[in-house]
Amino acid sequence: MNPQAQELNNTIQQKNNAVFELLSQRGKNIFFPKKGILGQSADAKGTKINATIGTAIEDDGTPMHLESISSKLGIDSKLAFLYAPSFGRPDIRKRWQTMIAEKNPSLKGKVYSLPVATSALTHGISMVGYMLLDEGQEILVPNLYWGNYNLALTNGYGAKVVTYNLFKNNAMDIAAVEAALMAEGDKKVLLLNFPNNPTGYSPTVEEMKQLVATIKKAAESGKKIAVVCDDAYFGLVYEQGVDLQSPFAYLCDLHENVLAVKVDGPTKEDYVWGFRVGFITYGVKGGDADLYAALENKTAGAVRGNISNASNLSQSLLLQAFESPTYADEKKAKLQTMQQRYNAVKETLKDEKYKECFAPLPYNSGYFMCIKLNENIDAEAVRMLLIEKYSIGTINLNGLLRIAFSAVAEKDIKPLFEGIYAACKEVAK
Repeated sequence: MNPQAQELNNTIQQKNNAVFELLSQRGKNIFFPKKGILGQSADAKGTKINATIGTAIEDDGTPMHLESISSKLGIDSKLAFLYAPSFGRPDIRKRWQTMIAEKNPSLKGKVYSLPVATSALTHGISMVGYMLLDEGQEILVPNLYWGNYNLALTNGYGAKVVTYNLFKNNAMDIAAVEAALMAEGDKKVLLLNFPNNPTGYSPTVEEMKQLVATIKKAAESGKKIAVVCDDAYFGLVYEQGVDLQSPFAYLCDLHENVLAVKVDGPTKEDYVWGFRVGFITYGVKGGDADLYAALENKTAGAVRGNISNASNLSQSLLLQAFESPTYADEKKAKLQTMQQRYNAVKETLKDEKYKECFAPLPYNSGYFMCIKLNENIDAEAVRMLLIEKYSIGTINLNGLLRIAFSAVAEKDIKPLFEGIYAACKEVAK
């Protein structure tokens, strides 16, 4: 093991051995290189003649670049063309940490890490897999989950996806989470995704309390639990009584045996799907600056060894947006549009006739909702008929149809469900 990795491991073990035990072997072995080329480049920072960095520099000291590109950007070339740090730019890391606190009031007074920048959330999930999952390690996910977890975690790291039931009696099945956590094995990696993809469901305030209590109970029994909060759709909540905060806000100081890991970013929150910037943030009871610095260094080492760093240009543009006086109002306007589309779905589905063919699963947030087709109706046949005859696109998920109402104009919501109803009637004949 590299001495730099061992030094980080020693810090983590001294501060919280449970966190150390939750790390995968890769996570234990990884480090951010403070020596070698990076260390020597850091030593040379500020020199008059700096021949250490693998970039091309103009004679005037600015980054070499093509005018055909820079002329389209309207931003300082240093903020666009140079590498960003593997940790992420310090200014956006601090700003995102502040924004997390603003969005999650329960974090007030709590100590958690600075976010480490990733190339959006898929890469963030992959880096969490790098840090936590060994070959054959189980990761507990809801039985309705984003299929890319399979590629990122099973194909990527050999982890074993084990599902727990998401719904029971049109509510969250907390007992299923408890059963999964209390099953054999002391190390548990639990993934929470709210608002959930594909169902568009987030827990109510009461359900969140029960969920947190369940995780604490398991930790008190001796389980060491890493809880990964996939907050891709954070903030997109449309109903009263739904908890507006990330589980991370309650878990980051819950118990010494619970490592909370928040994976989030502006992709969905700020409508910048192509910018590819995300963040990983850690929290654990008793965690301090030294423990979090060690975890940040390991995570940045994983990022460096994987993609080097996230886009500097994207980070720069986002930071400018966050500091804009119109930013908050712009977000409110987009959320209102999403709310109207959600309301149109709810209003349309009040029509009792749809029960002849399908019923909605619980939904209250996010981009999606799902309908479960009656047993005599083949979902794949309906999906293809919708495309070929009705020019309507949906996703078939083993008997469910996932509807991305986020991508459908309000005026088209009713025709969408009318088309599905008609296709179901045809297929059921």
